[in-house]
Amino acid sequence: MNLTPEAAVEKWLPLLEHSTHEVFEIMLKSKPDPGQPVPLTGVEFTAMVGLAGSVTGILSIRCCDQSAIAVASAMLGMPSQEAGEHAWDALGELANMIAGNFKNKLDGVADKCVLSVPTVITGADYSFRSLSDVPPIQLWFRFRGKPLEVALELHS
Repeated sequence: MNLTPEAAVEKWLPLLEHSTHEVFEIMLKSKPDPGQPVPLTGVEFTAMVGLAGSVTGILSIRCCDQSAIAVASAMLGMPSQEAGEHAWDALGELANMIAGNFKNKLDGVADKCVLSVPTVITGADYSFRSLSDVPPIQLWFRFRGKPLEVALELHS
């Protein structure tokens, strides 16, 4: 899969965006609004799912704690006040569903690529860096008014 950064964006960005929208509609009964890159402040969440096989990389979702709670609230159908303790699991499952949906959209890849178990990191003082050799494919959304980033980092 030797893709130039331009080719990667051209090929994978529409699939990642479509997968994200489908999963939000199915799992959260909602559509994310388009967003702009913003610095995430306060407690942050990063949910990651690795891809290995014919496609190698990592799909991540990064957001502030309010976004993660909004995701959990929508996914579980409960008030935000009660959803906070479920934010980790909900965000990890959202990343897993988007990664699986994306993988299944790739011609001839679904059975030659496996996903890792989701991993979720929380806190305000950490850095996230993968060893990808092409720039990440990033999508920014707003969900219930809060910022959320979906990124795909591929290793050729």
